Amino acid sequence: MKIFPAIDIKDKKCVRLIKGDFGNKTEYEISPVDQAGKYRDHGFKNLHIVDLDGALTGETVNLDIIQEIANKYDLKIEIGGGVRNFESIKKYTDAGVEKVILGSAAIKDKNFLKEACQKFPNKIALGLDAKDGYLSVSGWKENSNKLTLDYIKEVNDYGASRIIYTDINRDGTKQSPNFVETSKVADKSNCPVVISGGVSSINDIKKAKSLKNIEGIIVGKAIYDGDIKLEELVREIDA
Repeated sequence: MKIFPAIDIKDKKCVRLIKGDFGNKTEYEISPVDQAGKYRDHGFKNLHIVDLDGALTGETVNLDIIQEIANKYDLKIEIGGGVRNFESIKKYTDAGVEKVILGSAAIKDKNFLKEACQKFPNKIALGLDAKDGYLSVSGWKENSNKLTLDYIKEVNDYGASRIIYTDINRDGTKQSPNFVETSKVADKSNCPVVISGGVSSINDIKKAKSLKNIEGIIVGKAIYDGDIKLEELVREIDA
């Protein structure tokens, strides 16, 4: 079971949003690079980063920070946030990240996802953000009118190496992930699934371990708010 502590970057700072709302954000004092170092020092091997500036602009705004984290610490990084072209994917893979997450761009254009998986084998993760069973795009501002499970069926053979499934209604709320929907996604998917959104306690981690085709879980706000201690969390990686 991989545990991905999360870093969301906005204006060079670590932030957390509630349900993806930029107007409802908490900023934290620690810098993204120092936060990554803290995770590494506690024994974590994986890291989930979202470039929120990138999500808004479609550019690799915080590439320098990502590069510094990749160079400084031996962490397997997955990065997402506004990745809309092959050039951005290449910049991130050249910077040393393990997986680049494609979200809205892959949902709006399946061919982009297919080609990206061919050009960057084993480097592409598919980020699926859903609300009430339907995929959302463009920073969760638009409903795609596409059912999550239908979309997975359509792209299952494209070669994505991981799906990151987020239930928007749970994100940043610490109300526990939507395990029922996540299980449906994992059953349907040809590649392993990472759970995201709503983790509130160590019990959520333990529950995730009991599900099939689940590769890992992302933990964000519960760490920053002190609900889950890093010492406690890191023990669950090998437990």
